[in-house]
Amino acid sequence: MSLAVGAVPSCSNMGFDDDKEAAEDKSKTLEKKATHPEESDDDGGGKIGSRQMSESSFYATEDDDNDDEHRASIQLGPQCTLKEQLEKDKDDESLRKWKEQLLGSVDIDNIGETLEPEVKFLSVSIVSPDRTDIVLSIPEDGNPQGLWFTLKEGSHYRLKFSFQVGNNIVSGLRYTNTVWKTGVKVFSTKEMIGTFSPQLEPYTHEMPEETAPSGFFARGSYTAKSKFLDDDNKCYLEINYTFDIRKEWA
Repeated sequence: MSLAVGAVPSCSNMGFDDDKEAAEDKSKTLEKKATHPEESDDDGGGKIGSRQMSESSFYATEDDDNDDEHRASIQLGPQCTLKEQLEKDKDDESLRKWKEQLLGSVDIDNIGETLEPEVKFLSVSIVSPDRTDIVLSIPEDGNPQGLWFTLKEGSHYRLKFSFQVGNNIVSGLRYTNTVWKTGVKVFSTKEMIGTFSPQLEPYTHEMPEETAPSGFFARGSYTAKSKFLDDDNKCYLEINYTFDIRKEWA
């Protein structure tokens, strides 16, 4: 669940800028393109946010600690039960419709008075056009024993999660993943999954497509840690596992 809000620039003279200001704007734009060529949106260049995980991008890392600390420092409002949420602003028609859309098929009479949402992950699947889906069961302690799976080098794949939500709305559920090879951090990623209301039927969420790295140095064994957290930085599941990248699927 990800919301993108675009800011529309304001203009006090409604577009009647003189030629001097227009020339200065054009000069600034050209200067930015010259100094930041990586932000070009031409089709020929790499676009910001690309999900292509080549060998070079696989070994590019970032430090996630500062972001986690920033999230932990944010002061959120008091938590409410789902029933209390429904009672709030009940005279506001637009809010009422939004809540109904978010809750969907929730049985209002059976939602209870629990503050904390319950999120239970049922399975993780590796979906690739090259083969049948690899469905991975998740141990209760989040630590699969031995080799969990093998990826074929250069293959295109997506991760698909199946999970249930109970008790209350889970807000800002997100996925983080960090990968190490021979003790060195080689890859880190974050993805927003969404906001979900409690329901009996499991949810499924499919991640953007990724490409496994290829080449002699990419092959081998890796260790990884995946986490599922919400806006309160509460962790619902942490998985510590090992996987291989080989010439062929296992």
